[in-house]
Amino acid sequence: MNRHRTAASVLLAAGALIAGALTGAAPAAAADGPASFRQQHTEGFWTAERMRSAVPLDVVAAPGTVRRTPAAPSDRPTLIAPTPASAAPAAVSPTAFPQAGGPWTGGGAVVKTSGRVFFTFGDRTASCSGDSVTSANGSTVMTAGHCVKYQGSWHTNWIFVPGYDNGSAPYGQWTATQTFATDKWAASEDMNMDVGLAVVAPLNGQKLSQVVGAQGLLFNGAYNKRMYAFGFPAASPYDGSKLVYCSGNSGKDFLLTKDHSLGCNMTGGSSGGPWFQDFDEATGLGTQVSVNSFGYVFLPNRMFGPYFGNEAKAVYDKAQNS
Repeated sequence: MNRHRTAASVLLAAGALIAGALTGAAPAAAADGPASFRQQHTEGFWTAERMRSAVPLDVVAAPGTVRRTPAAPSDRPTLIAPTPASAAPAAVSPTAFPQAGGPWTGGGAVVKTSGRVFFTFGDRTASCSGDSVTSANGSTVMTAGHCVKYQGSWHTNWIFVPGYDNGSAPYGQWTATQTFATDKWAASEDMNMDVGLAVVAPLNGQKLSQVVGAQGLLFNGAYNKRMYAFGFPAASPYDGSKLVYCSGNSGKDFLLTKDHSLGCNMTGGSSGGPWFQDFDEATGLGTQVSVNSFGYVFLPNRMFGPYFGNEAKAVYDKAQNS
């Protein structure tokens, strides 16, 4: 992948995701509605080697490819508190701020709540990023819309691997039972609404948030905040093996969307990774307000992420109550 491409591409070429052959994939089950999809899986499909070889699903926007969505009326913010795990990795000394992109060495809860997302996209294996978020069902993963549905098709064999470490799954592979996207992403893949979620099945009798904890959320917040973004970029110069972060003062896209904007060199595979404001380096906990979504071809080293407004809140509620 060209180094000027950041984490997402409405112009993704058909041959851009070369991956290992798909074997034994189960047929997809019927969806409950246009913005959700019931998942089926092949037991044991995601081996360490298949995870390592999954190609990042990335989107790069160009003029004329991003739909303009009228701004929604201002609404009162909705804050959801984080859910600390019973035992979070110890935090170490604070890291650099701002940071254009580098390995996260700070420890804390984020190393357990963040993870890689793997799925089959057509006949290819692909990857994104995601994180565990506080929810009524204790089993909800937040990611990008294009990491659950893209080019008109819902992805299958969807799993979340928190704390992914170069092919290993220290906290297990969490299988999605259902995936969700905002109504506008499901209907027309509107880049302003590139928000997706998954509900994962319990593992060894425990729910996701019991094992890794869960980050807090804020809907209808504001722009221009001190921000931290995390993900598992898998395209050069990264290889998807470790958690990477960017930090800085965010802005608002002045071109085609109403997205947040942040200086960041993360590449394909980081899509769906969380953006936090009020992030505490000492604990690794923050308030999630966006996800890695896309970059412009002509504007390298800058990431964009959707504003969590009413649409994102609606799909979050649908997922957490499923």
